[in-house]
Amino acid sequence: MSRSVPYDASAKLTPANAVTMARLALSPLVVLAILANGPSYGALALGTIVAVTDGLDGWLARRHGSTRSGAFLDPLADKVLVLGVMGALVAVSVFPVLPVLLIAAREIGISAFRSYYGRRGLAIPARQSAKVKTVVQELAAAFALMPPVVEHARWWPLTVLWLAVALTLASGGLYVLDGRRALTTGGSR
Repeated sequence: MSRSVPYDASAKLTPANAVTMARLALSPLVVLAILANGPSYGALALGTIVAVTDGLDGWLARRHGSTRSGAFLDPLADKVLVLGVMGALVAVSVFPVLPVLLIAAREIGISAFRSYYGRRGLAIPARQSAKVKTVVQELAAAFALMPPVVEHARWWPLTVLWLAVALTLASGGLYVLDGRRALTTGGSR
């Protein structure tokens, strides 16, 4: 079996980007399902599919070549899903607003921070801790979408949510340190 030819870093239409665009298109459907029905197995199933396909687009990007557009779109898709679902869970009174606001502020702030440095030619690559915090954020949302958990053990998704807040803020602090290092050394961390 032959391995496919890698895409150039400037390519836009790649298999990985197609999966990422599908994730972006499906995320609002997850949000609408939550707003319409609250925690439900349907919203959980759709949200899980969208979250798990993050691994598929990563695999495709490694197989066919990473692109600048993919490096932008993939974390955007993660943020749209996580913040959309968490916002919907606040709207249906499953999550309190404060932890979701803390997560949203960090996500928006660090995205702006990385963009600012990127426009100056300094890359601040994603850290493993940022990938872990995304998974914990998604787990908090998944637990909150399980009707029996929300009915009988509401403390569980809230505990995981606050753990996600801690990881989110800590990984944000690491990005700030990486940015300072990149600024002083003139390169990526």
